[in-house]
Amino acid sequence: MKYTFLGTGTSQGIPVVGCTCKVCTSDDKKDRRLRSSLLVQSATTTVNIDAGPDFRHQMLREGVSSMDAIVITHEHMDHTAGLDEVRAFNFIQGQPVKVYATKRVQKRLKEQYSYIFSNADYPGVPQIKLITIDAKTPFTIGDIRFEPIKVLHGQMPVLGFRIEDFTYITDANYIGETEKNLIRGSRHFVVNALRKKNHHSHFTLSEAIELAQELGVPHAYFTHISHQLGLHAEVSKDLPKGIQLAWDGMMVE
Repeated sequence: MKYTFLGTGTSQGIPVVGCTCKVCTSDDKKDRRLRSSLLVQSATTTVNIDAGPDFRHQMLREGVSSMDAIVITHEHMDHTAGLDEVRAFNFIQGQPVKVYATKRVQKRLKEQYSYIFSNADYPGVPQIKLITIDAKTPFTIGDIRFEPIKVLHGQMPVLGFRIEDFTYITDANYIGETEKNLIRGSRHFVVNALRKKNHHSHFTLSEAIELAQELGVPHAYFTHISHQLGLHAEVSKDLPKGIQLAWDGMMVE
């Protein structure tokens, strides 16, 4: 199984429009972060977790030519604003792209993309087939099994996913003990680490480190990173062994 970090930035990405801080003006490519999403590929199946506003660029950068499904963690626009771009895969594959989401998220998608779901016969409208996720029930896409993990993003329920020994969680600041038990035993663990200062709906750097150490995972990767966290190279120097900041294009096999 191969996992590619398509984007590792927060909702504004890095550089932030109009910002001249040292991170946004950095020449280090690891300080340039598109909105967070993950490409999951087996020998026969390709799945994207989330499709934010940088989806088109991410697909072109990684040379993705087919897409079996898109799995949506939650309804915020930095995770859903690229769904119009599935048209390219419609043309290539000659069929709708399957989009997996909870009923609550589906309701919001139908509001955000009313032109897709109310006028599906209009030429050129993206063809999407919604498939409902039950947050308590694992599901399989091709040969890839997804086990949902329920977390909270402030007051909003968000889904993370465990795929074999790889767990991916974005946009969270609380994980209950039952869900932590679903993560334990993972070899690779991805979680958001927005910045050093407290935030009402995201884990901070210190909270993410504490969580990774509590769960005892051998390899932890931090994503959904803000320019407020600091330079990739500087932050990385102080991270404990086995923990690193992810970057755009980083691959884990």
